[in-house]
Amino acid sequence: MFERRFVLKYGLAGMSGMLALGGLAQTGQNPAPAPLSPASSEPEAPKGFDPAKIVDFARSLSKRAYKASPTDLPDWLNGLNFEQYSGIKAKPEAIVWASDNLGYAIEPLHRGSVFAQPVEINVVENGVARRLAYHPVDFNFGALKAPADAKDIGFSGFRILRQTEGQNPTDVGVMQGATFFRAIARGQVYGVSARGLSIRPADPRGEEIPAFRAVWIERPTLADNALVIHALLDSESVTGAYRFTFRAGEATIVDTECTLFARVALDHIGIATMSATHVAGTLDRRRNDDVRPGIYDVAGLQMLNGKDEWLWRAVSNRETLQISAFVDENPKGFGFVQREREFGRFLDDDNRWERRPSLWIEPIGDWGQGNVALVEIPSDAEVNQNIISYWRPRAALAAGSETYFAYRQFWCWTPPERPPGATVALSRGGRPPGAPAGTRKRRFMVDFVGDNIADPQRVAEMSPQVHTSSGAISNVRSTVNRDRKTYRVMFDLDPGAEPITEVRVQLDAHGKPVSESWMYRWTP
Repeated sequence: MFERRFVLKYGLAGMSGMLALGGLAQTGQNPAPAPLSPASSEPEAPKGFDPAKIVDFARSLSKRAYKASPTDLPDWLNGLNFEQYSGIKAKPEAIVWASDNLGYAIEPLHRGSVFAQPVEINVVENGVARRLAYHPVDFNFGALKAPADAKDIGFSGFRILRQTEGQNPTDVGVMQGATFFRAIARGQVYGVSARGLSIRPADPRGEEIPAFRAVWIERPTLADNALVIHALLDSESVTGAYRFTFRAGEATIVDTECTLFARVALDHIGIATMSATHVAGTLDRRRNDDVRPGIYDVAGLQMLNGKDEWLWRAVSNRETLQISAFVDENPKGFGFVQREREFGRFLDDDNRWERRPSLWIEPIGDWGQGNVALVEIPSDAEVNQNIISYWRPRAALAAGSETYFAYRQFWCWTPPERPPGATVALSRGGRPPGAPAGTRKRRFMVDFVGDNIADPQRVAEMSPQVHTSSGAISNVRSTVNRDRKTYRVMFDLDPGAEPITEVRVQLDAHGKPVSESWMYRWTP
């Protein structure tokens, strides 16, 4: 049983160790960030390690003009292809805490290819932080040859390794590129990605990409079984202080806290942003000219809103950009979920889509009014993460404001909470039999599964409720298989001339829902 919804608190410790990237200077001992002066190009960074001072520093940094981190790379690292960059590996002796049996170790990641932006890595031990220095001798370069006089170019991020006594370290998380990070539970392979913050995603005004400028990673202990990571975020519009508490296991849990300091007014930010791949699924197979029946990280977006309604929004690879907003107040949970756990749904020995993680977000505290946004982007490449979701607060961040958010991430096989009734196991879409090619009419099949479907008396009280925002629904039929605990609903949709039609299906008994609501947006 997971322990949830507790108040997160910063721990305080002494600090030593500085930011050096982007013009952030090392200073002497200061009990607080030094005051800004016209002569300085940046606020001075704190000397001693104290998580509270990272918050203070982010606040001070937000009052100065933004200065981008350098992204120039030596010629020998520019233009690397995937194979060349993947061949660069840290040597075993360069992995931090690898031989200390602390439960976790850190593998620094090299810059190169698309990972040009540097992030400063600091390790915190005994209340003292030290910057991790780059040395080319710490890496194997595969077919590449590093120059003997290679300078300290920093790192692009780091990998989190789980250490279990008597076993080789296993890969359980990675933080690399802008504010992207990923994690997996035991037995999984990487899929969905998270972001520390998104700014104007899929907005006509253009997206702004914030980045983590520096991280401080506390030395773990076996007793705590956790890895604590602090991070400083910076962008043109906002700075932020982050704290991640990482616990790997059957589910990998990441408690996240952030304090954001707006340089300018912001009316479109994304909290707990996640992205995933969905190229070919079961609802719209017109794009799937592939031997594999399915190509996707996740099957849908699951939500538990502030009114205790369970919603399942099936996702799809669209012909045009589609943006949906599920208005809510104080959401209780949402996330991308992979419910397809059978190899036969994908038949992909290399990518193993059925082993991709679900990512469930559980807000901590009241998040107020806003919406869970869903962005579906057309894509023909499975390396692109074309499905995005996040919480968009209704209230804008005022210039000079400070805003705090906390939430818990579950990287898991199944989210820790599930609807009390039946859930959607599978949904499919296709052309109705006898309909001409190119028809706008569609037939849908939605399978609900649940223990309540095994009870004949309860099933006799159920009825499918099918609704559409436009067009017409016809030929509604239901089939029950109590052995498989499956209640199948089939229906035809004639959208008429409308470009978009929203469809919703749920099982009711005595006027109350006994299943989650299946939702889908039809587009030509």
